[in-house]
Amino acid sequence: MKKLILPALRMVFVLALALHNLFPAVAQEKQPLRILDHTTLEGIPGVTYRHGIQKGISDRSGTIYIATDEETWLYLSHLGYGAWTLDPLEISKAIQHGSISQKEKLHGLQPLSVISLKMTDEKDKKITISDQERLHHDAGAILSLDPIVSGIRKSSSFAFDPVIRGFKYDQLNIVVNGLQSANAACPNRMDPPTSQVALNRIREVEILKGPHALRYGIGLGGTINYIQEAPAFTATPGIYGRVSSLFESNGDVWRNDARLGFQGAKYDIGVLGSYSVGNDYLDGDGNPVLANFKRGTVGFYADFQATQKDLVQLSVNRNFARDVDFPSLGMDLRTDDTWMGSLKHTRVFSGRSLAKWSNSIYFTQVDHLMDNLLREPRTSNAGVPVITQNFGFRSEGEWKFSTAKLFAGVDFKEESANGIRTREITAGPMAGKVFYDNLWQDSQIRKTGLFANYLIPVGQTVISASGRLEVNQAVASDPAEEFAQLHSEVENTQLNPGISIGAQRDLGKAFSLGIWAATVRRSGSLLERYINYLAVGLDPWELVGDPQIKPETNNELDLVLGYNRDKISLELTLFGSYMTDYISSVKTDLKPRLATSPGVRQYINVDEAVKTGFELNFRQQLSSNFSHTLGVAYTHGKDLMLDAPLPEIAPLDLRYGVRGVFLDEKLQTGLNVRHVLAQERVSEAFGEGKTPGFTLLDLDASYPIGKMLLLKSGIQNLFAETYYEHLTRPIGANKTPMYAPGRNFFVMLSFKFP
Repeated sequence: MKKLILPALRMVFVLALALHNLFPAVAQEKQPLRILDHTTLEGIPGVTYRHGIQKGISDRSGTIYIATDEETWLYLSHLGYGAWTLDPLEISKAIQHGSISQKEKLHGLQPLSVISLKMTDEKDKKITISDQERLHHDAGAILSLDPIVSGIRKSSSFAFDPVIRGFKYDQLNIVVNGLQSANAACPNRMDPPTSQVALNRIREVEILKGPHALRYGIGLGGTINYIQEAPAFTATPGIYGRVSSLFESNGDVWRNDARLGFQGAKYDIGVLGSYSVGNDYLDGDGNPVLANFKRGTVGFYADFQATQKDLVQLSVNRNFARDVDFPSLGMDLRTDDTWMGSLKHTRVFSGRSLAKWSNSIYFTQVDHLMDNLLREPRTSNAGVPVITQNFGFRSEGEWKFSTAKLFAGVDFKEESANGIRTREITAGPMAGKVFYDNLWQDSQIRKTGLFANYLIPVGQTVISASGRLEVNQAVASDPAEEFAQLHSEVENTQLNPGISIGAQRDLGKAFSLGIWAATVRRSGSLLERYINYLAVGLDPWELVGDPQIKPETNNELDLVLGYNRDKISLELTLFGSYMTDYISSVKTDLKPRLATSPGVRQYINVDEAVKTGFELNFRQQLSSNFSHTLGVAYTHGKDLMLDAPLPEIAPLDLRYGVRGVFLDEKLQTGLNVRHVLAQERVSEAFGEGKTPGFTLLDLDASYPIGKMLLLKSGIQNLFAETYYEHLTRPIGANKTPMYAPGRNFFVMLSFKFP
């Protein structure tokens, strides 16, 4: 009997060993691995995983069960957290720890670009990201880091007014944390909304291309969302801070930024401030360009973890600007004083579909004065004190289902403007006479909106559907006599629906495809409805608004092809936009208020217009020390009624950069090339001139000194190119170009603690 048992045992052992080698996933016991949200540390249900022949979806607690080996990778994906992988070593460590965490990446479900502005405290220290942009006195100017954003400039040093795909001004929705905004008090937009954003606490900027981001309002051509840092609560109370200063040689520009904070387990409180000043600079040929400015911000913030589920956030900023030169306009900015405040409450829930509910209120007031008292010679003393106010609220819920997510809520915004121009004639037969021009007519617009955004996977495709219904009410409380004669009815209410639907799908391991379609309608702005005989456009003709102007509609299709594998990533976006009732202006036989004006234009609706174009972004890690990037953007616009180019469309813009890291990744270096083609497709109807192309080369390097100091320096426009942007407004009746700075050296020192 013993002789029979021993061979049988040997056979069983050999068979078991063979099965183990042939089917390791079966032979080895499956082990649990919980997938957590990086912020809340709650389990993420509905995560799709694949590990060799094993595949499935995480349960309600976010747990998956896998049998591991030393060769197979783990592939994970979720509609709200993107797709990511773990190599065998990372899997082993995760199994030992019992869990892994992942950050939400909802912005990946629509066409967008993200500009990083912050050197974070973790792995991003190894990436070449500078605090230099945070020091900038104009939050609009930093948007030019991305070639898809061009900008209208009327000052050589201030008020970069962004343009995306040829959409500008109120066709773009500009918000802070998806909520707060400011209205330009100056009719000529000396103070666009971007200029009022304090960069001291901004973590990143989302550039949401196209009209798809309906959660934050109606952005006919796109949404720019400045996202602030999240509160940093610590178990041990402490103090933190930052002091940074930057000097630019061309224009003697000083930029300074400081922040001091106090944090603990349930609070993060701080004060912040910035101050910048600059003088006239030299263009590439050594000619001076008027560029004086003074700009500053002081602010206070307080974040409280009132309970384990309740977060309260308060923010108050005071911005000011003084004596800013605007060579392309008839006046300069003398004073600009702005208050911006917001209060937000967020409550999180567990064990139910409703995961989060947030309620916010905000208030903004801009007190602006422009005049011509610094101009010589002049035939009149003119000044315009203007006040604009914004206030509103937003209430939004976030629901998480097993595989889907829903955002829904309501928001309200009221914007108003009031200002009268005073003209005192100082020369000629009318010397001594004073005229008063009611420019804004105490006008208001109220917007009440309902919105929803639903995201759900259908098979291997992620669907994103957004909708908004907005009631737009406009009125002029103090209409001027000449305006009332032209428009007997100055009050109007319009209903604006918007809908967007998109689908994104992975095509194999490397490629992805996304397609988004939207139809969105926008009512005219305060300027387009109520401006009263003032030159605010591309040419010197005075403009007058139309309270009954129809809403303009954008029907847009975006196609996004992505490639992401190992050390290479590429994204190509193609877009087409068909617009109806496009808001433009036409010459009339009305008499202008100023004798120097050639005539009067009135805002009207253009029946049809189209815009098409593409954007390309490429990145490759060449080696452990070098990486390079390429970005290209181009837009083509056409007025179908005139069979002519639309005005103010930027030419093709190409950016190429090479980054290098050395000395244990402490020394960070960069070379950036920008090439812009000539723009010859211009609007003759608006007197738009052609502009030449140009090429720029910038160099920079940064190095930390100890643990708290960072030194950065560089050269901008190395070859002293004499150039100007197509969208920069010319100077005077002779249309003299307002040239950009020539060669410029800068040095920055930043001190952080702890």
